[in-house]
Formats: sequence, C-alpha cells, structure tokens
Amino acid sequence: MSVTCNVNGTNVKISISGRFDFSSHKEFREAYRNAPSGSDNEFTIDMSGTEYVDSSALGMMLLLREHAGGDQARVSISGCRKEVRDILIVSNFDKLFTIS
Repeated sequence: MSVTCNVNGTNVKISISGRFDFSSHKEFREAYRNAPSGSDNEFTIDMSGTEYVDSSALGMMLLLREHAGGDQARVSISGCRKEVRDILIVSNFDKLFTIS
C-alpha cells in the first residue's frame, strides 16, 4: 500500500494504491496531517489504484473529513473500482462525500 499527497494551493489530492486497511493508518494520517485544513480547501481521495477497503479505512476517511472541516468540508472520492464503490455506497459515504 502506498499513499501520496499533493497540495496545489487549496487543492489537496491524496492517492491510495493497494489495500487500504488498518495497516495504512499511520501513512494515511501522515499524508494529510500537514495539509491545510478548513472548508476553504478541497480534498480529493484518488482511489483509482485501491484494490480493497475495510472498516478501518472508512474510519480513516471520516477522520480526514473532520480535518477538512467536518460538515462544511469539500471532500471527494474519485476513481473507485466497482467493489470499492459498492462498499462506500452501502456505508452511506455518498451522503458525506462526493463520489465520482
């Protein structure tokens, strides 16, 4: 699993490849920890290379949403494989994130 973070002004893009599970917790948190937070910023989680997500990964995305501004946060999830997208939809993440 690898996580990269690119910041371009107010846009923060986090790319995840491989399995996104509890073993990724520290790496994922470190990726956005120093990124600007607040509702003026737009966060994108690029999951085009993500093969698998578990419940701890869902929790990590919720923590990112809180870092990004909570209910006022602009966080989108992009590039999901069908299996990953299905997990996000069943978990009602489409109500908290923009999924494309």
